[in-house]
Amino acid sequence: MGLDAYKKTRVQRNVVRKVTSTNLYLKLLIKLYKFLARRTDSNFNATILRRLQSTRTARYPISISRLVKQINTAKDKTRTLVVVGTVTDDIRLLNVPKINVCALRFTETARKRILAAGGKVLTFDQLAQQNPTGTGTILLRGPRVREALKHFGRAAGLPGSHAKPYVSNTAKKGRGSR
Repeated sequence: MGLDAYKKTRVQRNVVRKVTSTNLYLKLLIKLYKFLARRTDSNFNATILRRLQSTRTARYPISISRLVKQINTAKDKTRTLVVVGTVTDDIRLLNVPKINVCALRFTETARKRILAAGGKVLTFDQLAQQNPTGTGTILLRGPRVREALKHFGRAAGLPGSHAKPYVSNTAKKGRGSR
């Protein structure tokens, strides 16, 4: 429900999300979770569907250390952690416990470390077969505010651009020759 800026009356908006990706696996997952969201009574599948349909920059990456933190605070350690995005490695984390993780994508080192610890790495179609309603899972998302987003947009230095430039040392930026 929105407000019409001109007539100052309430307007019902019908927002239809369209997937512009050419990734066939992503399109099949969206079909699967549309079906599950419609046929099951859980909000889990509807949330997964909404996050699958979001843009790539809105599918925030999450590190293994955040997953470990989350599983340590959970009462049931056998729960499956679900991430609609990429799971990345964190070299600052020395020991990775046995965790079950479902994600769209894993970096090579993150996948190796999870499997070496005796954990499971699942895809979303495997998760849909095991837990169609999302029971026994914890749905996670990476931090929304991150440094990489500051560099997106028009090229830094162009008029009207607010993109942060990639420079090695920000203290030397813009000082001129001295």
